[in-house]
Amino acid sequence: MSPFTLIKIAFRALLRNRMRTFLSVLGIVIGVAAVITMVAMGEGSKQSIKSKISAMGTNAITIMPSSSFRGGVQLDANSSTVTLEEADVIALREKAQYINGVSPMVTASGQAIVGNKNEAVSLSGISSDYLKIRNYEIDQGVMFDDKADRMAKVCVIGQTVVSTLFPDTDPIGKTIRYKNIPLKVIGTLKAKGSSDFGQDQDEVIFTPYQTVMKRFNATTNIRTIYANSIGEGYASLASEEIMKILKERRSWKEPRDPFRVRTQEEMIEMITSTSDLLSLVLTAIAGISLLVGGIGIMNIMYVSVTERTREIGLRMAIGARGWDILLQFLFESVMISLLGGLVGILLGVLATTGVKLFLNWPMSITLSSVVVSFGVCFATGVFFGWYPARKASRLDPIEALRFE
Repeated sequence: MSPFTLIKIAFRALLRNRMRTFLSVLGIVIGVAAVITMVAMGEGSKQSIKSKISAMGTNAITIMPSSSFRGGVQLDANSSTVTLEEADVIALREKAQYINGVSPMVTASGQAIVGNKNEAVSLSGISSDYLKIRNYEIDQGVMFDDKADRMAKVCVIGQTVVSTLFPDTDPIGKTIRYKNIPLKVIGTLKAKGSSDFGQDQDEVIFTPYQTVMKRFNATTNIRTIYANSIGEGYASLASEEIMKILKERRSWKEPRDPFRVRTQEEMIEMITSTSDLLSLVLTAIAGISLLVGGIGIMNIMYVSVTERTREIGLRMAIGARGWDILLQFLFESVMISLLGGLVGILLGVLATTGVKLFLNWPMSITLSSVVVSFGVCFATGVFFGWYPARKASRLDPIEALRFE
């Protein structure tokens, strides 16, 4: 029997029981749509995280005291205290070949006050390279100069601070009081929005790091140093070079590293692996719907074989082989599964688009998820339809004709 004839017979059989066919198809539709939507959600989240981390500085490198330190002081009483210092920043600028920007960060906590308006915001002492490292841009005014403005009482502020403290006026040239110390606003930053960790990147006040160290904190210690590798792919080389320079400065002989050097690439890799695991779990949960749909197909095919036992016996009596009967029922199963797959893919695309538009969630449909879903549908039809079809092909024609 030709494949075309088998398809025509299978199609007619499915049309005879429209409601049963519809319910069987519905199980596959829900399963496929759920899989595509869950995969799109996981992929969208992963891409969103990558883009937001990249916005913080694709080649950014963070240097801090290692995990065995707290506040720059080593917890082991038998070892010497290790902190980051301004001399480390100078050494990295002069000796490192794989970085093109270095900035310390020293912070102070307090209230920023302008007239009768105030805001609780951290004051960050940085160098001008920090803007390049973290992808900040000047909107109005200028950035302070590391040499000319050393220890100067000047600042550059983000858009959240502008809208809170200077809602109806140009902030350039105005003064912010921070811990009773006046800071002249010489520039504003372009808006960046929230980071992937929910931090408002526009709620910032930047001032020269020497100003915070000497005027606010009265310390020579630096909490964090930020650097920028010379390009993508150089982050690991830059990390090794930074650690080597910092160790040489201290003639470090202990086996453990005195500092932690972390790159954005490492952070992206770590978060991506977590996101992949979450996507896998979501897809597996959605795949249960597809499994249930497959079981539904098997159940329906068993019922169909029982109902059409006399028909099977009649076909065998007029010359149909067991292989023809097997293919007939297998074609029915595969047609149900593929039809459900096509409708499920369409529904999955629509659901993904709806979630993206109305809930504003990051969603991204991949071609591989569509292809795999359709392939799984075909495999589902074959797998769950094989046994009922095999049972039909092994019926005794005489017994089948006698079946009531």
